[in-house]
Amino acid sequence: MTKIINAPKDYVNQSLEGLSLAYPDIVLTGPGDRVVRRRGGVASGKVGIVSGGGAGHLPLFCGYVGKGLIDTCAVGNVFEGPTLDACMAAARLAENGAGILQLIGNYGGERMNFAAVRETLEDEGIKVETVLGTDDIASASPEDSDRRRGVAGLIFAYKAAGARAAEGGSLEDVKNIAVKAVARTKTIGFGTAGCQIPGSDTPRFVLEKHQMEMGIGIHGEPGIWRDQLRSADAIAEEMVTRLLAERPLDAGDKVAILVNSLGATPLEELFILYRHATTILEKNGLRVVRPLVGHFVTSMEMAGASISLSFIDDELDALYAAPARSPAWTVAP
Repeated sequence: MTKIINAPKDYVNQSLEGLSLAYPDIVLTGPGDRVVRRRGGVASGKVGIVSGGGAGHLPLFCGYVGKGLIDTCAVGNVFEGPTLDACMAAARLAENGAGILQLIGNYGGERMNFAAVRETLEDEGIKVETVLGTDDIASASPEDSDRRRGVAGLIFAYKAAGARAAEGGSLEDVKNIAVKAVARTKTIGFGTAGCQIPGSDTPRFVLEKHQMEMGIGIHGEPGIWRDQLRSADAIAEEMVTRLLAERPLDAGDKVAILVNSLGATPLEELFILYRHATTILEKNGLRVVRPLVGHFVTSMEMAGASISLSFIDDELDALYAAPARSPAWTVAP
């Protein structure tokens, strides 16, 4: 696959440099310039929100650094967790007197490094809480939901926690709303072609022509089934049906939906999926609010898409509608 790069070793840093030049509200700092923070820093007395993960998923993670969302993030190499030093620097930059929420995907490298950061900071008397995104329903059973991966639905937790922190909520308040958003958000994806890491000679996975894989992960982790490509309506129907099967028992009639490209899938095809997904939701008595369609969490140039449903109540609805400004998600006042 053709890559528009200078050298594989410079891929991540030059991408981040371009991002910061295009969006002056964010700043690169920390070890190796692998920490992204809000320009101006965290306001005194506001809970700081830190995240982090591997490159290759733009606009996740650093595209959500901004007002009403997360404050800092640490960035690793492509599909690799950030270093401990970068995680520590990101966390320290997020703290300004009210404690820190670590809001990360459920992956081993991130869990290990941010756990070490938390231990160090708590020894210094800094309050730290951690919430893991676990929205990928294809990655484990409902009984083992704590083992599920965090994928595109993580951005709903960013939004809820960021809005609550901007309101002046305590660390416990911010943690609790992040937990609520995670619990009420479910995601499933599919792929039709793999991506290729810069410097690699082969793609992450290979599908035969006119094949698809349902439930694939954002790093190419194996899914639920692999078979012939289905129609857009059939794909949307299966995805939404699987998500609705995990609708929380206390859910109301409102749902936020995210139809997300994994990289190569264009907007036209996303809107075709969205069209049928909303029809199914309405037939099930749900009102679609806060729709998002586009590139929100990618896997470089993977062909495919994911659908996330966030089963919201009035509290989450108001937080999702609260003002925010970042490269990837802006909500006007």
